[in-house]
Parts: sequence; structure tokens; C-alpha cells
Amino acid sequence: MSKKKLDFRIDEYVVYPAHGVGKVTAVDEQEVAGITLELFVVAFDKDKMTLRVPTHKAIEVGMRPLATPDVVAHAMAILRGKAKVKRAMWSRRAQEYEQKINSGDLIAIAEVVRDLHRTDD
Repeated sequence: MSKKKLDFRIDEYVVYPAHGVGKVTAVDEQEVAGITLELFVVAFDKDKMTLRVPTHKAIEVGMRPLATPDVVAHAMAILRGKAKVKRAMWSRRAQEYEQKINSGDLIAIAEVVRDLHRTDD
């Protein structure tokens, strides 16, 4: 196994886009098409599913650690805030929202939810 520093540790909970919260249960090596890959093994108890994510692609595919209590508090404050109404065309707004959602950034996602949930007067 390589000696490089891993971004996630065994027994650490992580967020994986489209699957939610899972637990890193192991770091394995597997040979695929003659190339040895180092993989995070992530178990999702809720779905009774196991996912293998190449360690060098984990961040790129959006896998991230759980949010800290400070970040969650900030996101909740944003959700309680007043919506920011943008005058851009709907297609441009939709593109911006999609970028924020796909970023996996809890604060950016809270901004999208807040703005989409606004009540039109």
C-alpha cells in the first residue's frame, strides 16, 4: 500500500453525493485492467450497500467529511434568512443553482434552498 496521506480514515463517517452518509470501513487495493487501484470501502447501512471509491478520485467525485457544528449552524442561519432575489434569466439562475448543489458545499446548498423556498408576494 502507498505511503501517501489519505484524505479519509477508517471508521470515519463521510458524505457521498446521491448516497448520503456512509462509513469508511477499509482501504483496499484492487487490480483493474492491469492497474492496481487503492480504494476507500464505504458502507451505507441505510441502503445495505457498499461502495468502493478510488482514493485519488474521492474528492473529485464529491466525497467529503461530515459538516462541523459551526458549519451546520451557519447553514441553518442562512435557511432562516431572507431570500436573495436575482434578476437574471431563469436559465442562468438554474445553472447557478445546479453548480452550487453539485459543489457539495453545505452553505451553498442552503443558499439555494432558501432562495427557491421564498414566497412570492
